[in-house]
Amino acid sequence: MKKLLLLIALLFLNISLGQKIATTYYFIRHAEKVDNSQNPDLSTSGLERAALWNKIFSEVRFDEIYSTEYGRTIQTASPTAAAKNIQIKLYNPKNITIESFKKETLGKKVLIVGHSNTTPKFVNQMINQNIFTDIEDGTFGNLYIVIIIEGEITFQLLKLP
Repeated sequence: MKKLLLLIALLFLNISLGQKIATTYYFIRHAEKVDNSQNPDLSTSGLERAALWNKIFSEVRFDEIYSTEYGRTIQTASPTAAAKNIQIKLYNPKNITIESFKKETLGKKVLIVGHSNTTPKFVNQMINQNIFTDIEDGTFGNLYIVIIIEGEITFQLLKLP
């Protein structure tokens, strides 16, 4: 009986130590806006794109959703947040501490909605490289995916229409 308990304990220990913690980040820019004013809402096309993002993310089990405090980013995140029953967390890209953010989101799947200049910069900080440049004004379909498993970082950019 002791050998059986020891074997079960060792098996459990092996399984728990063998599992690696994966953290996955999905970064998008806000959808199309009505105009170039200070804090515009989404246009009809933007609302449609926000609904499309929700459809694209329908099978992703997000743990958290982050948005800057602008109407267009919140409106872009809202359909997905509502469908997942997740409250949007606001962040300020100027004040984000990357290592703290990584610790807070460890082991989670996270959607982050930002802007044409803040999203690539945030991704670059997460991957510790300076690869991505500002998103062009007319581009709203970039999806950056960053996966971190025990310090190993992989990333990709998908360009959706």
